[in-house]
Amino acid sequence: MFMDQNPGACYSQVFLSPSGDVPPAEVYASRRRSLLQKINSIGIFCGVPRDPGSEEVFFSTWTKFVQDPAFLFLTGINQAGCFLILNPFAKTPDEREILFLPPKDVSKEFWFGKRLGYSDDLAEVKALTGFKTVLPASEFWNYLLTILKFQKTDFVYAFYLEFLSEGKTKKISDDHNALFAAELRKRLTPLAVSLKTLAEPHFDLRVVLDPLRIENSRTAQLWTGNAFKETLSHLKTFKNERELGLFLDYQMQIQSDGDLAFPTIVAGGRNACCLHYVKKDEPLRPGDLVLLDFGVRSGTQHSDISRTIPVNGKFDPLQRLLYGLVLDAQKFHEREVKPGAFLLDLDRNVWNFIWDELQRRFVSKGGAFKLFYDKRPHGVSHLIGEQIHEGDPFRCYMAKPLQAGMLISNEPGLYGYFEIVIDGVRYAENIGIRIEDDLLLTPSGCENISKDILREPDELESLITKEFYK
Repeated sequence: MFMDQNPGACYSQVFLSPSGDVPPAEVYASRRRSLLQKINSIGIFCGVPRDPGSEEVFFSTWTKFVQDPAFLFLTGINQAGCFLILNPFAKTPDEREILFLPPKDVSKEFWFGKRLGYSDDLAEVKALTGFKTVLPASEFWNYLLTILKFQKTDFVYAFYLEFLSEGKTKKISDDHNALFAAELRKRLTPLAVSLKTLAEPHFDLRVVLDPLRIENSRTAQLWTGNAFKETLSHLKTFKNERELGLFLDYQMQIQSDGDLAFPTIVAGGRNACCLHYVKKDEPLRPGDLVLLDFGVRSGTQHSDISRTIPVNGKFDPLQRLLYGLVLDAQKFHEREVKPGAFLLDLDRNVWNFIWDELQRRFVSKGGAFKLFYDKRPHGVSHLIGEQIHEGDPFRCYMAKPLQAGMLISNEPGLYGYFEIVIDGVRYAENIGIRIEDDLLLTPSGCENISKDILREPDELESLITKEFYK
């Protein structure tokens, strides 16, 4: 929720306020203090350096700005051209957290609304952000190199995406963080100071949700469930994937304080066998299933839900058999999730469960199938947080033990060609089924915080059919 912290001020989507009773400035300051306790040298974060489209003349200049989640998590500032230094060596508390802002530009604000910026009067900026020390972005390099001349240290930290996993280095080399790290190394070399990545300690802090972010996650689930139920009650009115998707998106956003968590997937019939289907303009055909993957943001948190439903309100026997198999796999996974478990192991167990149950429930009864993948089409779980796919982009976290407070997806699926004779009738079709809920790790196991979003086949049929026969 974008919130004005001072009477008369009207910031234009440049400061992100978490939902809740705690003042936003204190929320972000608390996160910075927590990270300061984890590091033993200076830590540096570079926000996204430019507004979207500014590097291409044909691009729309009013494209919405999206800040790097790492910078946003610690500052709340959704604006280009900013830097952050965390200095555990500082002699005074005010110098332990230093924000660097671009200059105040009143002429730009005439076009795009009020911005945070460095000026002679910083009282409002400091009150809004919680920083005691705010300096101009133009002074960033000079300030950093000056303190390094007086502070004896062999290395400094910066946030860039580089990880050591199974003895191999995995890294992103071309995003703004990597480019900033390269420039930083060049400037540190004459000082004989090396550079270490802050990515791992930062993610270790970020992926365990605090009570405020857990509450925001629950709110996102409530909004998503309301939207899904309302969409089911209107299912008979939608002629194609686009109409269904537009209605579902509207129902989520009309309740929410933020945007969609990601572009909604609406995939009817064989299109559901494409995992990230984006075409979304084909007819909805009676007798087909339609796969929905959708979610919305509350504060800085997200829901991530998948449901697969019958277009005409009734699963045929083949669809019901396979749907029940995927649903049971999801329930199996939910029972296995607990602190100390590893997603790598849990993931493998679910796909083995699905394979074994296909043999037992389907092949043993004369069914034949061809999967469109080699046993494992995608991960069953990913972390959810500031990003819909939270944590390191290489998912090294899957080899780390789960902790209470983490939020993960639970999304087994089945995608392929299936045929079988049931009660003398032959059924054969390309089918894609995914059922996804969000699991909050508790001290002893997990809680399905999306359990109220309909998923049982009888419940889905009851609501949809009720509307079809009004």
